[in-house]
Amino acid sequence: MRVLGINAVFHDPSAAVVVDGAVVAAAEEERFSRRKHGKRPVPFSAWELPEQAAAWCLAHAGIDASQLDAVAYSFDPGLCRPAEELGLTDPWDWLRQEYAKRAPGFLASALPGLDPSIVRFVPHHAAHAASAALAAPRVAGHGDCAVLVLDGRGEASSHLAGVYTDGALQPLYAQALPHSLGLMYEDLTAHLGFLRSSDEYKVMALASYGRPRFLPELRELVTATGDGGFRVAPIDWAALTKPVPPGGVPGEEHADLASSVQTRLEEVILELAGWLYAASGGNRHLAMAGGTALNCVANARLAAQGPFETVWVQPAAGDAGTALGAALHVARGLGDATRPMPGADLGRGFSDAEIEAELRRARLPYTRPASIADTAAEVLAGNGIVAWFQGRSEYGPRALGHRSLLANPTDADNTERLNQVKGREQFRPVAPMVLAERAADIFDGLLDSPYMLFVQQVKPAWRERIPAVTHVDGTARIQSVTDDREPLVAELLRAFEARTGVPVVVNTSLNTAGRPMVDTPFDVLELFGSAPIDLLAIGPFAVRRAEAFR
Repeated sequence: MRVLGINAVFHDPSAAVVVDGAVVAAAEEERFSRRKHGKRPVPFSAWELPEQAAAWCLAHAGIDASQLDAVAYSFDPGLCRPAEELGLTDPWDWLRQEYAKRAPGFLASALPGLDPSIVRFVPHHAAHAASAALAAPRVAGHGDCAVLVLDGRGEASSHLAGVYTDGALQPLYAQALPHSLGLMYEDLTAHLGFLRSSDEYKVMALASYGRPRFLPELRELVTATGDGGFRVAPIDWAALTKPVPPGGVPGEEHADLASSVQTRLEEVILELAGWLYAASGGNRHLAMAGGTALNCVANARLAAQGPFETVWVQPAAGDAGTALGAALHVARGLGDATRPMPGADLGRGFSDAEIEAELRRARLPYTRPASIADTAAEVLAGNGIVAWFQGRSEYGPRALGHRSLLANPTDADNTERLNQVKGREQFRPVAPMVLAERAADIFDGLLDSPYMLFVQQVKPAWRERIPAVTHVDGTARIQSVTDDREPLVAELLRAFEARTGVPVVVNTSLNTAGRPMVDTPFDVLELFGSAPIDLLAIGPFAVRRAEAFR
């Protein structure tokens, strides 16, 4: 079967193609439109489709829209209820539902040849659940696992707990709106002067600088109910701290509030996971998705203190991942034996010839060294900054060694330096890539972390050796690198260790503040021309700033 998955109704519009149960391609519209998150999550934008992402996914798979067996749309308007019944205040929510109902016609207009009758609506949280459970690596030779979706909202709920058996989802609990952990965190994000449904990761970073002194109040307002669900009472944020104006600088009290909400979120997630473990009959494996599942601090606490033996989080856990989940859900329903996703590098890639043609068009001097990894390691060892553009782009918000900005972790000033290059807040941490076989020497925590979705403690002996990636609370969000998953990055790390004795490199996303990660050679050349980056390692080619801009 040939199935196209579409996410469009809220934000992070995306597309994915699954052929005969195998994931072939997945991409987010923001990488094509160059608009962060693709669009704002307001009802008036619900009609906007990931047209460019869908067209590329089909072209990459060699499929014409007329050849599709199904289109899976990750929202089911038939499950919606009026906003006032859900306790929501948006008077235009009905418009979102109306646009979703008309999605088959919109898709037929956007993708010539598509038969609108093959469009299938998939419940939003069922799509999230499938993106986790059906895409996860098969553990212990089977695909059965518990699944936890932690989200802002779907059609009428904000959370789903269930269990997958033989590829089929059995829901065990769904938390009805308006109670939502994700919407609570969004409200806090706006209160702290950040952009709602975009900057929640900034709140998580800010929380490390504070004390959870508002925790008693939060424990009264946010409670688990003991039956798989929870309650979030209306929170008067202004009674706790003054709001931060948009673009303002949060103070100590705001860091304390962020710390308090973060801590309470972790506590409630642990309670939900404990209930799910019991309700699933003690299933040892947990798969997670939903925007809240991108909270790597909460994920780490769940992995360390929760009842599950393994915890796997979808690398595109936010709404972008529902395109893939919806496609897998429908493919499974049509009888295909779905297979785990091969990795997060599911987006666009470019041949050496295409890259070289772009370098020539830009009239940039370049070389083709014997080893681009060794060349990059030499620049990093000399404390240079490297733009690393290799292979297919990542699906999801994390740079995982395909569209990355790299630096030397032994210089404490490199955190500030990278944040200046990217034009972002100085309290934001940067992350380490580490050889998997060396991770246990340097970090404590869940060390098999290929997608940067858990934080780990940096061992005391290493904190002064790699200060650039050690956050204020002594943690780091690692990407563990193996030869089979990321051979070129592993080669880079070994070359860097040979020069410095350190098997760790700083990795942050290859973009500037407010813009998506670069996706094409043109994108990265534009960034290279405007930011103080010493080396561009693009495919097998090296472009040095000193030579390009004499």
